[in-house]
Amino acid sequence: MTLTVGVLASGSGTNLQAILDACASANAPARVGVVICNVPGVRALERAGAAGVPHHVVPHVGRSREDFEALLQQHLEQHGVELLVLAGFMRVLTSDFVRAWSGRLINIHPSLLPSFTGLHAIRQALDYGVRWTGCTVHFVDEGVDTGPIIAQAVVPIQADDTEQTLHARVQREEHRLLPEVVRLIAEGRVRIDGRRVLIADLPTS
Repeated sequence: MTLTVGVLASGSGTNLQAILDACASANAPARVGVVICNVPGVRALERAGAAGVPHHVVPHVGRSREDFEALLQQHLEQHGVELLVLAGFMRVLTSDFVRAWSGRLINIHPSLLPSFTGLHAIRQALDYGVRWTGCTVHFVDEGVDTGPIIAQAVVPIQADDTEQTLHARVQREEHRLLPEVVRLIAEGRVRIDGRRVLIADLPTS
């Protein structure tokens, strides 16, 4: 069985592209069933269209959070989404929506959580003077960047780094890590045990 993935995005969609590329490979255990953006005209929509993936714009402006999320849910159900990925999606989802997708909703964040949650995580790391940062894929819970951690990648901070140079290196790790986590979930190898996420090895033949 192939896992059907939905992706929510708000911008250029580089992490979306990484997922699309991984799902296009032979024998991929997942496929992108739909891409939904809350901002019209963003590059993520073009990427979905180029890959032949159904895509929709659901603007949040002028709608209540409840109405916005009801439309999201309608599209997700229509396309049979089993795993929902937040890939640069710049909206906070309500507790009701998050609970409805509990254990099936993941996000990628540009820091080594639990450090530097929220916006401008790369700038926060530089301002704090840490030696290492990176990215984290985690299940989404009702807090902000507080859900159980699935996987992380470490990126060293160089003395001459700017926000732009560091962001570029973190983003390269994001493009590797997020599709890998989608694959692990699609293979049924990921299990939540309280705050811990356990990843099973593939059985040997």
